[in-house]
Amino acid sequence: MLNGLMSGHTHDDIDWADRLAQLRMADTLDAMALTPVARRLVGSVPERPTVVDVGSGAGGMSVLFARELAHRSGGTVVLVDTTPKLLAEAERAVAAVAAGSVEVVSLSGDLADPGLAGRVPAADLVWASGVVHHVGDQQAALRTLAGLLRPGGVLAISEGGLEMRCLPWDLGVGRPGLEQRLHAARSAWFSRMRAGIPGSVAMPYGWPRALREAGLADVESFGALIDHPMPGSDLLREYVVHRVGWFAESAEEWLDADDLAAIAALTDPGSPDFLGHRDDLYLFGAKEIHCGRLR
Repeated sequence: MLNGLMSGHTHDDIDWADRLAQLRMADTLDAMALTPVARRLVGSVPERPTVVDVGSGAGGMSVLFARELAHRSGGTVVLVDTTPKLLAEAERAVAAVAAGSVEVVSLSGDLADPGLAGRVPAADLVWASGVVHHVGDQQAALRTLAGLLRPGGVLAISEGGLEMRCLPWDLGVGRPGLEQRLHAARSAWFSRMRAGIPGSVAMPYGWPRALREAGLADVESFGALIDHPMPGSDLLREYVVHRVGWFAESAEEWLDADDLAAIAALTDPGSPDFLGHRDDLYLFGAKEIHCGRLR
């Protein structure tokens, strides 16, 4: 979502283009919880606003913004990403729901570029979900995002929250508590990922303070609960298989041989332990949204 290499790799060396299927599934599963968020944010800015989605991914949140704008007086949705495959997918998804009163613009842009404001239309609302933590200097990234706003505009970021849970404690293969160990391994991976980003600096305070440091006022935080109970849909089961496999792949060195063997069985469609055959999977967690207004 950040550096524009054709491979889709970003500053954190993640190939986001390769994760398109998982991003699409997550967008679908999150839509019910995030629709009220889109409505709330669009309702906080003037009519016919320009909404800029930085790190738009597969376009899930921009689809929700476009729907809200179409129900009102219209406006413009600007998609900003630097992974070409994702940008094309987001443009397709948003165009499919945008009514005649909603304009869709797509731009290749890098949040780590302090000159981004010179390439993006002035915004009434800027949204960035799970993007800032992939930039070395997160505080500088927030200042860049705030710099995209018109006076009175709103910056909203989705960062933090409650880590998603999807697995029963005892899966009948390997040791119980696999999901907790996966989260611990991902935390170790995340720390190393952050440390390895070029220009990485510490930000030893929370997101609300960071937004105030970026020059914003009226800062507030609120949550969006993601709740898909058992037995779960086919889509949810497919998403869980992708999620567990990706967690294990990225954090493999922090998992022991027994856990890796269990994950191999759980993600193998030919295994009797395949997660896709279970009826006790779920998805439960929360996204945290932090926002502030430029005076």
